[in-house]
Amino acid sequence: MLTQTPLSNSPYTPPPPGQRSDDMSGHAHRQVIGYLGLALPILLVSLVRLRPNAVADLWAGGSISAYYWTGAVSLFVGLLASLSLFLLTYRGYDNESQKYDRGAAIIAGVAAAIVAIFPTSPPGGVAPPWWGEWISWTHSIAAITLFSMFAVFSLWLFRKTAPGEEPSAEKRRRNVIYLLCGVAIVMSMGWAVIEGLSGRSIFWPESFALGFFAWSWLVKGQALRSVKSTLGAAKDKLTT
Repeated sequence: MLTQTPLSNSPYTPPPPGQRSDDMSGHAHRQVIGYLGLALPILLVSLVRLRPNAVADLWAGGSISAYYWTGAVSLFVGLLASLSLFLLTYRGYDNESQKYDRGAAIIAGVAAAIVAIFPTSPPGGVAPPWWGEWISWTHSIAAITLFSMFAVFSLWLFRKTAPGEEPSAEKRRRNVIYLLCGVAIVMSMGWAVIEGLSGRSIFWPESFALGFFAWSWLVKGQALRSVKSTLGAAKDKLTT
């Protein structure tokens, strides 16, 4: 008599360790967003030094956006396009805050795309035929919107607790990090405004803002846990 083996797989797949059951995006999604923000200034500077178009490209430090006019333009646009895609597809959590997660992510994703498509003012006053001053204004407004959404995630959305739940000790520690990152992003934006109005470089204020943005998303995505898990699995394979 043939008997059918009971199915071990159920329609419900439990979430990975540390991930809530109502998480609609996943930690890996958040980690990618964080790593993209962290990589942007580092890779741009590195690529321009490896592949300069001119001597001036060795330090295109007026702003991160100034790298659009260097040999790193493909990397600049590509990273922003990737960041835009992952933000636009971010869904947050399946609860009453989901609409805010989606709204902030969509605004940030569209802003990142606009920053990539509409570049900042070209260096040296040498503008291509298609250039118009309105392009620079569009770029600036989109960049301010993008960094503002970064602050919204850190200061508000990441610090929310699921309805009816008391935040754990670990959650409270993470909330402190989110708060610090959000405040640092806002301060970096203010720093950039002061430097910009004075005609000085805003590269470092932007880089600091991106760094704190990346830190908050990597903490939210529990990147450290993922790294430890990956290293542990690799160690087990090497020892077996």
